[in-house]
Amino acid sequence: MGRVTERRRVVRVRDGVVSERPDTLVAEEPLEIRLNGRPLAVTMRTPGDDFALAAGFLVSEGVLGRPEELANIVYCAGATEQADGTTRNSYNVVDVRLAPGTPVPDITLERNVYTTSSCGLCGKASLDAVRTTARWPIADGGADGGGDGDGDGDGPLRIGPDVLAALPDRLRAAQRVFDRTGGLHAAALFSPEGELLDLREDVGRHNAVDKLVGRALTDGRLPLSRAVLLVSGRASFELAQKAVMAGVPVLAAVSAPSSLAVDLAAETGLTLVGFLRGTSMNVYAGGHRLTLAGTRA
Repeated sequence: MGRVTERRRVVRVRDGVVSERPDTLVAEEPLEIRLNGRPLAVTMRTPGDDFALAAGFLVSEGVLGRPEELANIVYCAGATEQADGTTRNSYNVVDVRLAPGTPVPDITLERNVYTTSSCGLCGKASLDAVRTTARWPIADGGADGGGDGDGDGDGPLRIGPDVLAALPDRLRAAQRVFDRTGGLHAAALFSPEGELLDLREDVGRHNAVDKLVGRALTDGRLPLSRAVLLVSGRASFELAQKAVMAGVPVLAAVSAPSSLAVDLAAETGLTLVGFLRGTSMNVYAGGHRLTLAGTRA
């Protein structure tokens, strides 16, 4: 769908010169995710890859883990009224149907959520919930079969800091829509050798991660036990949770992590890297996966 960007007229002031011109903005619209016909969550997202977003969201919630557990995903007839009085499908409601035999979670209580960039859970309950629902231990050697990030499942993942340092520039170079709008976050999967495996953009970095994970689910590549996840911006608890639930062993961010993200990484064995800028980085947890050879001060 051609709704990733929209055009608006703006007044531009440059060095005292005022002019009017069209500007390209990133689109932001709500997406309601239904599970077997029942409302589950609403997220503000950039339209596109909506089915992957919904599937990835359900992976992070512990509902899905293998492609055979998913029957199908369809758009519902969410209608919006036009200026001429007609209606059209808004393509802002998706229904995820689970395969027969796949357990359906209880969504009758407070789990119906409005999803933003902030985590709706907090503290020890959040850590316990992820630890008890994660399907694939990400401690070295922990996958129980299934796919991986790059097709090579031999040995625990190790990555050099020089490889990590090169990833933000590769991420930025692959962001096509960001170049036109300046308003999108990105998430990307890389191999331990620094090869770009997949990239998604969205107004919310958590949605970009869900789109990556959802695509990996439908392609049969979970767990992503041989992949590095890089996100633009900060690393929140929610992003660390999504990495753990997808079996990703290394999460790197160009900005800071939250305290709860560091706690979760330490609890689960996730390697968490923040402030990845140039040749500098902070390793908050799981430093054993980095081949560090520098002199310690």
